[in-house]
Amino acid sequence: MTFKYNDDIYDVFIVRKNNKNTYIRIKDDNIYVTTNYFVTNREISKLLSKNQQSIFRMLDLNNKKKEREDVFSLFGKHYDIIYDGNVKLDVYEDKIYVKDEKVFNRWLDSYIKKVYTNHLHYWHSKFIENIPDVNLKIRKMKTRWGVCNTKTYNITLNYELYRYDVKCLDYVIVHELSHLLEPNHSKKFWAVVEKYYPNYKEARKILKN
Repeated sequence: MTFKYNDDIYDVFIVRKNNKNTYIRIKDDNIYVTTNYFVTNREISKLLSKNQQSIFRMLDLNNKKKEREDVFSLFGKHYDIIYDGNVKLDVYEDKIYVKDEKVFNRWLDSYIKKVYTNHLHYWHSKFIENIPDVNLKIRKMKTRWGVCNTKTYNITLNYELYRYDVKCLDYVIVHELSHLLEPNHSKKFWAVVEKYYPNYKEARKILKN
């Protein structure tokens, strides 16, 4: 059984189980119908026709998800990753040629650390107030883009910031450095942030979305 959407033909796989309801889902560019043993193929065809608009939306969402996964973003620039066993690693224009995923991940970790370190040093030097030297830590965080420990002077940046434009990284760094002067999110704190990064609201909006 097949299902047509635009100019594409999708295979329909029927999974029969001892359940009461019938479910339609998209997986690996195929349509899966899970239904009862007694539901006929004709009934399934009618069900697909009846719910075709919903299926169209599911296919569109699936395609958009694939597009996001296929594009690798590094500080606001998009790259195609090409695995080539004859090349260890080479970045040329919008393409990254690399031997394998292990080499790529090792390079990415190193590159992220270099960029984060350079930008942290840059913004630290911009502060005219007397703020202490800081230590950089990088880790994945689920709910925060950055953390400033005002006792140990450790600034932790979210590893995933590399997926956004570099202006978002700069905003988070200025945000955390500002906590060395104002520990909470008072009006004085946001005044410091705006002083060094006037467009901070734009970066905040991007990160919230």
